Amino acid sequence: MLRHTTFNRITLWLVGCFSLTLRMRLYLNDSDEPWLDRALNEKEIVRIRFGVSACLHLIDFEPDDSLPVNTRIGYDLGVSGSVLGSNGSDDEVWIKDWAPHLCMPGANWPDFVIKERLDRLVYGSCRRPHSPAADGLVRVDEMLLEARSDIAKRPALMMMTGDQIYADDVAGPMLRAIHSLIDCLGLYDEVLSGSSVSNSRALRESPDTYFHREKLLPDIHSNEALVERFFGGVKKPVFTTASAHNHLISFNEVMAMYLLVWSPVCWRLVSMDRPALSSEDAGTYQQQQVAIDDFVAGLPRASRALAHLPAYMIFDDHDVTDDWNLSALWETTTYEHPFSRRIVGNALAAYLLCQGWGNNPDAFDGIMPVLRELAASAEPGAVFDPTQQDRLIDKLLQFEQWHYSLQTSPRIVVLDTRTRRWRSELNRARPSGLLDWEALTEFQQEIIGEKAVIVVSPAPMFGVKLIEAIQTVFTLIGKPLVVDAENWMAHRGAANVLLNIFRHSRTPETFVILSGDVHYSFAYDVRLRHRPDRPRIWQITSSGIKNEFPHTLLEWLDRINRWLYAPWSPLNWFTKRRRMRVTPWEPEGREAGERLWNAAGVGVVELDENGEPTEIRQLNSRAGGTRFLKASRQTLQ
Repeated sequence: MLRHTTFNRITLWLVGCFSLTLRMRLYLNDSDEPWLDRALNEKEIVRIRFGVSACLHLIDFEPDDSLPVNTRIGYDLGVSGSVLGSNGSDDEVWIKDWAPHLCMPGANWPDFVIKERLDRLVYGSCRRPHSPAADGLVRVDEMLLEARSDIAKRPALMMMTGDQIYADDVAGPMLRAIHSLIDCLGLYDEVLSGSSVSNSRALRESPDTYFHREKLLPDIHSNEALVERFFGGVKKPVFTTASAHNHLISFNEVMAMYLLVWSPVCWRLVSMDRPALSSEDAGTYQQQQVAIDDFVAGLPRASRALAHLPAYMIFDDHDVTDDWNLSALWETTTYEHPFSRRIVGNALAAYLLCQGWGNNPDAFDGIMPVLRELAASAEPGAVFDPTQQDRLIDKLLQFEQWHYSLQTSPRIVVLDTRTRRWRSELNRARPSGLLDWEALTEFQQEIIGEKAVIVVSPAPMFGVKLIEAIQTVFTLIGKPLVVDAENWMAHRGAANVLLNIFRHSRTPETFVILSGDVHYSFAYDVRLRHRPDRPRIWQITSSGIKNEFPHTLLEWLDRINRWLYAPWSPLNWFTKRRRMRVTPWEPEGREAGERLWNAAGVGVVELDENGEPTEIRQLNSRAGGTRFLKASRQTLQ
């Protein structure tokens, strides 16, 4: 995968069966002669072995000369000293030989473009493998195929705004593939405490490992909250699933999940024999198998897209667990129990290696030595040292550098809305603010003086008022978990500070806010009532890449929202953003005044020289899509 890429840095993510010797070649435009050709040195590769036959290579390559902008740059990785050589020699083997699915038709290597300014971005969130929707990353590959050598048509980068995996919502066939891959690659096991299984191997062998993981906690009263939190599949009006009972637990399970959602290669290694199941579970398994088969069929194209576009990511809750850090009470319940603390810690460690590092490698210099020590501790017996693992998790839970910014034009600021929360002081069960005061202050300092800025917030800063009102009601009756009551307006302190940032005299003239999370797409034009010309704020949401909201329910919510929060409605004055005018842009092809677009896919936004959107599109996963058009008349929402 191609990750953080600039004119003087190329970051790549690669997994091999063992430690690889690598050589980099770069090509400009259509030339077959390398512009650069040299072996990668040890300072340019971080190797983390996480299995007997699994070694992660985090490649941070600095070319000798600056890379040209607005130019197609081909890159090739040569592997030597490996079993990949067909004759068993040490001859170098190149991408066309060891990963031909990463190359476009007629090409011998992937390529990328470093754009002088961000003229076009593709973005999205929520990629759930067993959703019946098609995979939006395949549509990204289609975009690249259509653009080919036309640089102007290629996106500058891809921003993935949360839920790149669903660690808490796993299909039976996916869990079967995960276990098969763990055994095939010898992914390191671990000791588990606070559970009825003693280690991760016993977890895989347990008769309750498929669809019944809630039984793995001892049956005592103090664990009831944990059972519900991690394995309960909390019944919600918009999302009810039995797959929460397959919640990933061990580090090797989460790492195997990443391998299986990023690349088609490991699917060739797994055995998909169905495990012993009850008749009810077998029926669920079979239904999920159809969706998983469709997902796997699209993976060659999805991974090709990830090899051609610089990809940036940030977590949301499902990358770790549903409603992660929802409230102070949630945190206390989870982190004071060794089993649930380990579940969260394992997901965070895997996120660091498979997502976080590639956004901003320098931020993790202090943690990488601890990861190496943990990996080394497993090599004698293929089991992690539990003390070392707990030490790593302690550091990860205290880490505060998951957010990052990109020195692009315009600047991109990516927010961590999960680990630096503003906890309620009056009621520990109430949802926390998505950022605390200190984090919001840092955000403000980051953007002051910028003319335009792109802000990535996994949850929309300006959401659908009716849905936020429903979340408020459930919070007031003490049931925030039922409706995922997490939004920027849910916490008075965080909401007021955020809105004051927009009103600050030195705030950027243009904000483009990219979000996901909600499983539908929309675009809002937001202005201050007392100062409508500055700043100009666009809230643009695309969700999900492979997930959708229940269609009938969303149609009713959209319709009722238009009635209750019409321009003349007094309810607008009871919201925290009453001093702001929110104008929905209307999706082209709507049937009855809809403002929300409900189809899996990816969003595309095109920006002018001032960083203002000139076109906002949603590309459906299977075909078609929509453009969001400026409303013909002012419509408050």
